[in-house]
Amino acid sequence: MQSYEERLTAPRSWWVIAALAGVACAVMLLPVGTLPMLGGLIGGTALSAVAVSAYGSARIRVVGGALIAGDAKIPATALGEAQVLDADEAVAWRTHKADARAFMLLRSYIRTAVRVEITDPQDPTPYAYLSTREPERLVAALAAARA
Repeated sequence: MQSYEERLTAPRSWWVIAALAGVACAVMLLPVGTLPMLGGLIGGTALSAVAVSAYGSARIRVVGGALIAGDAKIPATALGEAQVLDADEAVAWRTHKADARAFMLLRSYIRTAVRVEITDPQDPTPYAYLSTREPERLVAALAAARA
């Protein structure tokens, strides 16, 4: 069976913004003194970096006959057809074509995605929308898991 694993990391520009947030904290504490300013720089940068890292820690995996996307674990027997979405289709499926009942592991900075039908009659979720940088590999891994 073909396995798949991807971590949806945040873009590099977000790390620059995290560093700038630390600088902003330092500037706010500059009138208080040098030590508080350094504390603001270190603390503000660390807190911002933790927030960026936590947001970018989402994983998509296909292992052990299941799709694990974020907190969701869907057995391969409950998965239907997987469809590769290019940039334009991905935008459409997360806006005007979106279903409120769908499971969405969405990262707007990732342009491509995969839409996977959920065929379990007990589950009201019609499909899973998964942002991914490698949609063809994910679809192949899902097909292998279903077979």
